[in-house]
Amino acid sequence: MKSIAAAGVVSILWVVVGFSLCFGDTVGGFIGNPTTFFFFKGVASGAPWSLAPTIPFLLFSLFQLMFAIITPGLVVGAVAERIKFTSYILFIALFSLLVYAPIAHWTWHPQGFLFKMGVLDFAGGTVVHISAGCAALAGALVLKRRQVHLDHKEIPPANIPYVLIGTGLLWFGWFGFNAGSALGANALAVSAFATTNTAAAAAGLSWMFFDALRGKKPSVLGFCIGAVVGLVAITPAAGYVAIPQSIFIGFLAAIVSNIAVYYKQKSRLDDTLDVFPCHGVGGMVGMVMTGIFATTTVNNAGANGLLYGNGAFLITQLKALAIVVAYSFIVSYGIFKFINFILPLRVSSEEEELGLDASQHDEKYMQGTLLVHDNGTLKEEMVQD
Repeated sequence: MKSIAAAGVVSILWVVVGFSLCFGDTVGGFIGNPTTFFFFKGVASGAPWSLAPTIPFLLFSLFQLMFAIITPGLVVGAVAERIKFTSYILFIALFSLLVYAPIAHWTWHPQGFLFKMGVLDFAGGTVVHISAGCAALAGALVLKRRQVHLDHKEIPPANIPYVLIGTGLLWFGWFGFNAGSALGANALAVSAFATTNTAAAAAGLSWMFFDALRGKKPSVLGFCIGAVVGLVAITPAAGYVAIPQSIFIGFLAAIVSNIAVYYKQKSRLDDTLDVFPCHGVGGMVGMVMTGIFATTTVNNAGANGLLYGNGAFLITQLKALAIVVAYSFIVSYGIFKFINFILPLRVSSEEEELGLDASQHDEKYMQGTLLVHDNGTLKEEMVQD
């Protein structure tokens, strides 16, 4: 419910002012002028975006809307099972305007200050994953721990086939995120497509076999988590690195995030779906790897990284990483605190125990059927959550 609501809230905000804040005329390289494309003024009939000359301006705007929707939707994974729906809706709006829009402008607008520094983020390592991961960390800290977390109860995945379906949709959809960020059907898009698939494959295997080295059994869940981490890590690098290097990026990111998840589980941090260790840390690894492996032989609009003799570019990537981490965490923490001041941010203990599907939305879902005895005969009975 919270994820689909993000699509609704952000879509309307985007038309009204969000797109303008991200891609409107720059105000000091920090934010777009809110009046430039207010209520999509001139977007449908405007000239193509300077960095996307072969596609309609409206198409560019709708493609960018996808990233804007996804980012606050990621944050909910860290605060799931304890945040009020109304409070989360307010968070989506404030986060989109105060965190997402500035970072997108800094990074992807030609006059944004990170863009002018020479920072490279092909499809959202900073804009989407680091910003969402750090906001997720802030939310988990403000909302504190669920009762099941305090009681050290392990909650197994509810439905592994659904995990597989979701991973398949993400893996395939990520080709749209990353290859689409070439903003044209061209050789660069194909290269980004290839690096995306290769990094995901390497990361899925890396996570699964790293689990086995640590004494755990290989699992489909582990492969799926690893594959998503690989997709996250290759996102900033997809259009700047060669295909062989994408293997190493996926391999390394999965191990780093796996270790981050392990230590998170040992801590008091209750990030329900490991958003910070997977998306936040995975995005950071990707930005660093871009600084190392980027090459102008793949994309002459990019830069050479450390491996190709340009250590200064790696420093630039590290500066951007630090800026986005600090900004997203501090502002998101403030947003959560502000909402908690004006509205109850967290559901009551009774609502948490009942479950948010029932307590927040008066909805239940069927989990399956159970064979039960009824006067000597077997019959099927629906099992509800």
